[in-house]
Amino acid sequence: MEQQHKQIRRVVIAGGGTAGWMTAAALSRTLGKVLDIVLVESDEIGTVGVGEATIPTLVHFHRLLDINEQEFMAATQATFKLGISFEGWRDRGKDYIHSFGTTGTDHWTAGFQHFWMKGRERGVARDYGDYCLELKAGLAHRFAHLPNDGIHYAYHLDAGRYARFLRRFSEHFGVERIEAKIASVEQAENGDIAALLLDSGKRIEGDLFIDCTGFRSLLLGQTLGIAYQDWSHWLFNDSAIAVQTESMGPALPMTRSMAHDWGWQWRIPLQNRVGNGIVYSSRFIDDDTAKATLLGNIEGKTLTEPRVIRFKPGQREKTWSHNCIGIGLSSGFLEPIESTSIHLIQRSIVRLLQNFPSQGIRQSDVDEFNTQTWSEIEFIRDFIILHYKVTERRDTPYWKQAAEMPVPAQLQHRIDMFQQTGRAFRVVNELFGENSWIQVMLGQGIAPDQHHPSADLMGDEELSAFLESIRTRVERTVAQLPSHQEYVERYCGAKL
Repeated sequence: MEQQHKQIRRVVIAGGGTAGWMTAAALSRTLGKVLDIVLVESDEIGTVGVGEATIPTLVHFHRLLDINEQEFMAATQATFKLGISFEGWRDRGKDYIHSFGTTGTDHWTAGFQHFWMKGRERGVARDYGDYCLELKAGLAHRFAHLPNDGIHYAYHLDAGRYARFLRRFSEHFGVERIEAKIASVEQAENGDIAALLLDSGKRIEGDLFIDCTGFRSLLLGQTLGIAYQDWSHWLFNDSAIAVQTESMGPALPMTRSMAHDWGWQWRIPLQNRVGNGIVYSSRFIDDDTAKATLLGNIEGKTLTEPRVIRFKPGQREKTWSHNCIGIGLSSGFLEPIESTSIHLIQRSIVRLLQNFPSQGIRQSDVDEFNTQTWSEIEFIRDFIILHYKVTERRDTPYWKQAAEMPVPAQLQHRIDMFQQTGRAFRVVNELFGENSWIQVMLGQGIAPDQHHPSADLMGDEELSAFLESIRTRVERTVAQLPSHQEYVERYCGAKL
């Protein structure tokens, strides 16, 4: 019991990469004056390093740490991102965009989608996306910062450069980096992790250990034996191939997600190159065919050799056990379709900071951490499953099986509710808001059976004027924005 309540003064981070250095940056920037922070990594051990698309929460994370955006973007060759273009997901030739921000204006009784549906019924409404600033700016390839955070955005970034940028940031705040491989992990009698034994023979003791060893999960999985819950019965994809190419034109403020017969392909534009990859299920296609498909659907000269990445979609049953917390791939993985990997790293870090056990680890903190983590990941999991379940495609075994599979009850409820009533909702602390659920469900082909009666109270003229005022305001704002490429070059462009 005494060991359990030992004060936390020395934190050891096992592994670098995005997860390790984000953790080091946040801990050192906020608690560096009262903690001794050590990070152990080896240059010989590669990182996955393909998480190059992010969501707007990273903007806020950087603000919390007082990271200069222009310096960060120049260092990571980053561009801005306003959403994701889903091409061929609903059906061949049918595309839509899941954008950031909000669409239209809600009434206190009902969401904007109900007034839009009534407008469609009366023939006075345009496409749903015409009422969203971020979506229209993305289509027009335009971007600029607006006052009062008037435009919601994220980044496309080079993950390797990002880790190096955060390393410099962390070392400035006192983090010690040790270059070494972890040979073994030493446990105390009570099951806690006592030390990391390095290949150099050095022994690294700590009070709290952060497992950022990626898919190996050396501490949380291998040492502490925390079981992994496999979600591949809902998420079929278990493989990815990544390759970098030369830029062939202006960088667009949008991630492209292109559906194939047995998976999907990403295209992520940076300042100096383009990140490409294909995500697929080995049950439906072999590596060589997937690689050939990827290389046949890229633009520009390849800069790297295509590399295959294996993964198992799922989550460890606990992310905090004893005095060890798994952050990043060591705790679980959901495919990158909605760019949530870095966000989940960030959320674990923030949750740790909010519940930091400075006076010793209490089981109540551990339990709450695990409960919140599990709840959050389930909602994100369901949102990703939605993209596969709700589709009009039945043209290949892959899509047919996805459309016909049973899904978690809470997801089926949301699908049924939107189908029957047009209503969407956001659970407290859930990542994706109502507008995200609406955009994807409409985009994937759900046409709600009815709308809220509030929309019936507007006459044709009033409803038309209401919708047109929103659309006109969006169009006027987009027209005033510079091109994304021009803005990036002026704001943070850096010559290599």
